[in-house]
Amino acid sequence: MTAPAAGAGAEIRVVVVTNDFPPRPGGIQSFVHGLALRTPGVAVYAPAWTGCAAFDRRQPYPVVRHPTSLMLPTRAVARTAARLVAGYGARTVVFGAAAPLGLLAPAVRAAGARRVVMLTHGHEAAWAGTPGFREVLRRIGGHADVVTYLGEYTRSRLAAVIDPGKLVRLAPGVDTDTFRPATDPEAAKARLGLAGRPVVVCVSRLVPRKGQDQLIRAWPEVLRAVPDAVLLLVGGGPYRRTLERLARGLRSVRFTGTVPADGLPGYYAAGDVFAMPCRTRLRGIDVEGLGIVFLEASATGLPVVAGASGGAPDAVRPGETGLVVDGTDPAQVAAALVELLANPDRARKLGAGGRDWITGEWTWDQVAARFHTLLE
Repeated sequence: MTAPAAGAGAEIRVVVVTNDFPPRPGGIQSFVHGLALRTPGVAVYAPAWTGCAAFDRRQPYPVVRHPTSLMLPTRAVARTAARLVAGYGARTVVFGAAAPLGLLAPAVRAAGARRVVMLTHGHEAAWAGTPGFREVLRRIGGHADVVTYLGEYTRSRLAAVIDPGKLVRLAPGVDTDTFRPATDPEAAKARLGLAGRPVVVCVSRLVPRKGQDQLIRAWPEVLRAVPDAVLLLVGGGPYRRTLERLARGLRSVRFTGTVPADGLPGYYAAGDVFAMPCRTRLRGIDVEGLGIVFLEASATGLPVVAGASGGAPDAVRPGETGLVVDGTDPAQVAAALVELLANPDRARKLGAGGRDWITGEWTWDQVAARFHTLLE
């Protein structure tokens, strides 16, 4: 294949090879997209997804789609990645997630790439502690010039199998213009039929690790202290039917279903507290890498309640921007929610602290600047 046109006068210097990319929803997807959007001279190779043609037309850089919704380190994927590198004359390849596509690094180097940067997330940290996967991750890391990590938890896990000299911290950024404190929270609540009620909001895919089930289990105790409170579960996913059964009889638990990314600020705006009591599952294989939603919530001025899974505590300053709880203990989850709902002044103080922290350290401009230093 021939590399697609990059636009008049444009030079493609960086090819991003990634399994995780919009319009498929998810934290890794938004992270990789955010980097691509702010990187001059970039092209992206990603899987097909429903709505991708319309999405790709809106991007200021070329996007090449694999024919299916999953890319594995096969010969076909390696050939396409190599042809893009050679066709563009790109000098740098970025793997949106090191595992497993980082195994393609030798192929892109043979095609002319001089530098290979690999991003890591929660699943690479899990691979680092799992026999079999650990050896594959060691091999992947051996092919990289730079391997990024989200926070101290993921760094400590990765350093056991990847040369620590290659490890550089790079966490997602937050668009602080999009995610900002609501000018009229009551209007946001009214649009959802929740006017005048205290709202705990959780924005995430509905999967067991995220802890929506623990929020529901904690909810009767929360209602005893704050009878008019509402639990707003924003997102879709395979765990929804289980959660709906668990919430049967609790009218104050609301499910929104999948919400487009540009609609999320309106749901944060309706919240008084953000909570996602994530927990580590499957003996450490299923773990939270960071939790971009905690950062988005803090940017909107909400106090956060985070589960102590993997790198999630790296997205909270306990006592300054929110609280960290044991996500396996519904009583502890309930106590944290009640503490914040019953003490709005404290909640507002934590929310304001979160906003200051995000604008000071987590903006996309700051993250993109760090990323660009890794590319040359």
